[in-house]
Amino acid sequence: MPTLICNCNDTMPLDGAALSDANRDANSGSLKVHRLLCRREIGDFRQALDGTEDVIVACTQESPLFTEVAAQTAREAGVVTAPVRFVNIRETGGWSQGARRDPATANAKIAALLAAAALPEPEPVAVVDYRSGGAVLVMGPAVRALPWAGRLAEAGLEVTVLLSGAPTADTTPPTTPPASRAWPVHSGTLTTLTGWLGAFTARWETGAGRSNPIDLDLCTRCNACIDACPEQAIDFSYQIDLDRCRDHRDCVKACGAAAAIDFDRPVTPAEARFDLVFDLNDAPAFAMHQPPQGYLHAGGDVARQYAHALQLQQMVGEFEKPKFFRYKESLCAHGRNQTTGCTACIDICSTQAIGSRWRDGKGGIEVTPNLCMGCGACSTVCPTGAISYGYPGPEALGERLRTLVSTYAGAGGRDAVLLLHGEEHGTPAILALGRAARAGQARGVPPNVIPVQVFHPAAAGIELWLAALSWGAGGVAVLLTGDEAPQYRAALAEQMAVARAIVEGLGYRGQRLALVEAHDVAALDAGLAAVATPGGRVTAPPPASFRAALAKRETLDFAVDHLARHAPVPAEAVPLPAGAPLGAITVDTGRCTLCMACVGACPSQALRDNAERPVLAFLERNCVQCGLCEKTCPEDAIALVPRLLTGDGARRAVTLNETQPFHCIRCGKPFGTAQMVQSMLVRLAGHPAFVGAAADRLKMCADCRVVDMIEKDTGAASGATLQ
Repeated sequence: MPTLICNCNDTMPLDGAALSDANRDANSGSLKVHRLLCRREIGDFRQALDGTEDVIVACTQESPLFTEVAAQTAREAGVVTAPVRFVNIRETGGWSQGARRDPATANAKIAALLAAAALPEPEPVAVVDYRSGGAVLVMGPAVRALPWAGRLAEAGLEVTVLLSGAPTADTTPPTTPPASRAWPVHSGTLTTLTGWLGAFTARWETGAGRSNPIDLDLCTRCNACIDACPEQAIDFSYQIDLDRCRDHRDCVKACGAAAAIDFDRPVTPAEARFDLVFDLNDAPAFAMHQPPQGYLHAGGDVARQYAHALQLQQMVGEFEKPKFFRYKESLCAHGRNQTTGCTACIDICSTQAIGSRWRDGKGGIEVTPNLCMGCGACSTVCPTGAISYGYPGPEALGERLRTLVSTYAGAGGRDAVLLLHGEEHGTPAILALGRAARAGQARGVPPNVIPVQVFHPAAAGIELWLAALSWGAGGVAVLLTGDEAPQYRAALAEQMAVARAIVEGLGYRGQRLALVEAHDVAALDAGLAAVATPGGRVTAPPPASFRAALAKRETLDFAVDHLARHAPVPAEAVPLPAGAPLGAITVDTGRCTLCMACVGACPSQALRDNAERPVLAFLERNCVQCGLCEKTCPEDAIALVPRLLTGDGARRAVTLNETQPFHCIRCGKPFGTAQMVQSMLVRLAGHPAFVGAAADRLKMCADCRVVDMIEKDTGAASGATLQ
């Protein structure tokens, strides 16, 4: 695959020979180090386009230029040129103080970045469609909503106004509606707003206490009410200031036959559909961290109002985005037998795109793809892997991480730290740090820290972090810029705590698993310097040969097994923090009746029964700590024990409780256990079907119980007695 590198006017210490050796599979010959590829050496780029393979250009700043040159070359030659891929090696690798001090390590990192850029593109994913015709609901007080309604209408949008009548701190003079009725104007209280771009449904109420007394649909704007009001409580927005109104009702009389003013109008619901919503109220209609696309809240911030108004005009037409997730219901631990277990994905979703769904007593989740913004936090916290990230899938991201680590090590680099960062906020922060380092104002990205751009920093979790350590990484850091939802930050911190407990519990030292908090360049510079340097001697396992799997638990098992097998301090069991996706359960045998309700509730087959005798067995490898068994147990006999059990013990079923079966006192057939029968005797002591001698029926199997009732109590063997 042709690869073009450039030292950007001699500002980076690139070693073409070393980079060629490290990427023999991707390059057929020695890499030429260009000095000004985007200017006087652009001919080399044109020449590279003649082949059939993708062309890698190690420059992102000039990607628009290279893209334009490629298109121009294709037009001139009348052929389709090779696709072009871009990778940043300047701000991420070459522009740092560390690169100048240690060019060999910097070149090892650049070799890794080039190797990752040469990987096959991930499989395409399904898309989610949006269709917007430009029907916009403008909500807010008249002083804000009416002027913006006019501007948006002039821009070609189909405008509807909902005046809230809420008091504001605006000192803007009263706004006059347009001379002609160019758009509908309603006054009312919004009750619900649901939907997304192209499919919003707004519901509001009008009437006494819910809207202004003036019905703007009936109002003829004759101004008789303004002239009649002694308190001047009515302005040219035709809304009554109820704080100034003294209930003279002179306005009602002046309105006369138009009947547009009614202080006692009954409450009436209204509903309409819109493609877009422009919210100018002080409090947003959506309280979640990430509101739906197509909804823009500006409040009273004038700068935001203008920025959002421009966005609204660009949201007309047909759009699509990736379907970011995959869901496998059979793995979901949300609920069984009408009992709710795991709610991790529902709790963490910042767009409220995930909801609960029950069918035949089994609980699952339902994701609204139009609301999903692709953060991937749901897949990170899912203990079973029932919901996984699809853009790209974990197998593709895992292969990228493995390639980065192995290429870096193969090129002579040591102690690689992978820095996972988001595309929207993390990438600009790293670019800014690189530019500051080039100007001598920062240290820059350390040579052994390899930035890895993902769609969102919450999209990768513990299974890939531990896999990266198994492949030879010295650490994994996640960059947080302060733009993430609070629940994402909390979840990542919890997963980091679990990962650290595993690594430290197995005796590894010097491995960095950290969240890097960086709200500005200085904080990012300090944070990366901290994670780049181990606190002491690094103990690492030999590089693992496994690859990331599509199934989350499979990758996690591979990584944990590898780390445990080569642990500097072997441990049979490692205690883990609460909420870990690994662990065991304890059963209070004094309370357990072996009713096996927990077995029926377990979604991962960690709990098992025995068809021959009353035995409750447990396979720890399968346990996801969802808590369904604990919540299902009628005797409160089960407790979760988060831990990592190493070795073959986790793969062997162990007996948690067993007893001899209880035999029917009539036919001798085994059924249940003595403890279960005793529990029924206590609980059903007052039931009319089991009073006195009839209590012996509880010691009979189901068949004999019916026979006994028919033989001894024929007249009562139907109706309520049998219930």
